[in-house]
Amino acid sequence: MTDIVEFRLDWPVEFKGEKIEALTFRRRKAKDLVAMDAVKGDMAKTMAMYASMCGKPLPVIEDMDADDFERMVEATLPLMGKTAAAMVERQAKGPVSH
Repeated sequence: MTDIVEFRLDWPVEFKGEKIEALTFRRRKAKDLVAMDAVKGDMAKTMAMYASMCGKPLPVIEDMDADDFERMVEATLPLMGKTAAAMVERQAKGPVSH
């Protein structure tokens, strides 16, 4: 079981004079889900969860390069728990044809 993911940004983010080149994510906790309630919009809620998981303010995640964000989502999948991992796996397989 993975507890921590170190993620290196290809495109560093500047926040309040700090150059952020890497983020450290821990396993998802219930408080990360609660952080989602502070914002509106599905994507903003997802970003709020990731911000909570790495202990950074939401604007850091919002300012990430889209390619870095997509890689981060994939890299942190082992931290999401079984339900989230199964959902992502189902989505990757595509729609079920009848």
